[in-house]
Amino acid sequence: MLRAAAKLATWATLIGAGAAGAAIATSEDPFTTMKMCTIVPIRLVRDFITAATIAFDYEFSTMGLEQGSVEWSKAKHEAHERSALRLRELCFRNGGIYIKLGQHVGQLQYVVPEEYVKIMRTSMLKRCPVSSYDQVREVFLQELGGPPEKIFMEFDPVPLASASLAQVHAAKTHDGRKVAVKVQHTHLTNTAVADIASVDLIVSFFHWWFPSFDYRWLVDEIRESAPKELDFLCEAKNSIKCLDNFRRISPHMADYIYAPKVYWDLSTSKLLTMELMDAPEITDVNAIRQLGIQPNDVSRLVSQAFAEMIFRHGFVHCDPHAANMMVRPLPSNRWNIFGRRRPQLILLDHGLYKELDFETRTNYAALWRALIFADANGIKENSAKLGAGDDLCALFAGVLTMKPWNRVIDPAVDHLVLEGNDGERSELQFYASQYFPQISELLRRLPRVILLMLKTNECIRAVNYSLVQGASPDTFLIVGRVSSKVVVETKRKLQKSYLSCLIIWFEDMLLEARLLCMQIALWILQLEKLRKVLLG
Repeated sequence: MLRAAAKLATWATLIGAGAAGAAIATSEDPFTTMKMCTIVPIRLVRDFITAATIAFDYEFSTMGLEQGSVEWSKAKHEAHERSALRLRELCFRNGGIYIKLGQHVGQLQYVVPEEYVKIMRTSMLKRCPVSSYDQVREVFLQELGGPPEKIFMEFDPVPLASASLAQVHAAKTHDGRKVAVKVQHTHLTNTAVADIASVDLIVSFFHWWFPSFDYRWLVDEIRESAPKELDFLCEAKNSIKCLDNFRRISPHMADYIYAPKVYWDLSTSKLLTMELMDAPEITDVNAIRQLGIQPNDVSRLVSQAFAEMIFRHGFVHCDPHAANMMVRPLPSNRWNIFGRRRPQLILLDHGLYKELDFETRTNYAALWRALIFADANGIKENSAKLGAGDDLCALFAGVLTMKPWNRVIDPAVDHLVLEGNDGERSELQFYASQYFPQISELLRRLPRVILLMLKTNECIRAVNYSLVQGASPDTFLIVGRVSSKVVVETKRKLQKSYLSCLIIWFEDMLLEARLLCMQIALWILQLEKLRKVLLG
């Protein structure tokens, strides 16, 4: 172990030095970059100490204990907690890309140990770094050639919010428009290369020492997505493309989805000026109700919007946590006689999008259709097409639905509805710990874009759970309807003969009838549950 640690330190120094040299050579400001690269060795030392401590903890905390015993499980749980806290502290101290890594981990429920998810989820979105006003002025001077107080008529030096890569300030343009200005934390682009290289080294080391630990795909994903997320002009273009997709492909949804207007003349790759949105965060249920909007309607809208993005558009917002979505009444929509207004979903932070090619998108739609209708053969066939293999298709279905295989193929109409109670959570955590090596192998096999869909699913599931204070059967019905329609539409496009078109039309009619029956059955179940609650 000591010899391995020494090797890690040596390779960390070499890779860190190489990454630092590359950063200096390619930077537009080599002197500033050289200054930043003096910090890299310190960060590498932190990485090495944290990695070595975690490795030693896992190696020796369960030594001498029988695997699977109560004592072994307790020791493993405590090691997970200690290691997650160490990783969290490392992310906070290094900042930037490390914060982004921690946020990814916090959104991979039942894919990584539960202790990591809980600790990262409760802290990574709330304790992000904040740049000083001097650092903000530095970005303005570099990007727009003047300080904020000159560029804008008003500029609030206290940020409205801060995230892993940037922070947002309220401002007012010289013609009186209220805007939100997203300012990138200083020097992120200069340290990103070395940070990703060092994280890659650490993760590879853990995989070498603990073969069942294989999260190299997560580093690959950050390496690919970080440059795009650090380019705010790319983010602005994503927001425009997202809205354009709804107008072209899903026109029935176009009015219900909104993204803040971008002010291009006040935006650069490190500074993004947008329309300031005055609306509550999507999980602020009380504020949403005060607007005359029902949380159930918002939950359905979120599910519908992301089902359209995933299965129809193939261009998906992959960071839809609560802080990145807001709700307001649909413009020009008045109160109805029941005192309710239709919601409009406002999507923020368009930095992380993923494209699904036609084959992946249609196979993924077919898989979800099979999951909704408890079609075991369809699940196995489409899981294999996506790379899970025949041996891990049941596990893949479980990761997607958070249900064991016997519930996945249960013909009951509410077989995929998550109750969210302690018993169900304990069962899921047990399966996750029992099949950790198999889950790791599954993640290695699947295309990275599907891994991002797992993260997106978990974000949407958490938002919907907060909105309706429990599980929503409507969510799965919406996913089933959109995915099934996409499968039918794809067949229709590929067929040429009249007979084939007639068969597909008949299949579509049967699908509509089946979905209607499912909707009626869900209404009956909900009424039955309500009756039981009222009767005590």
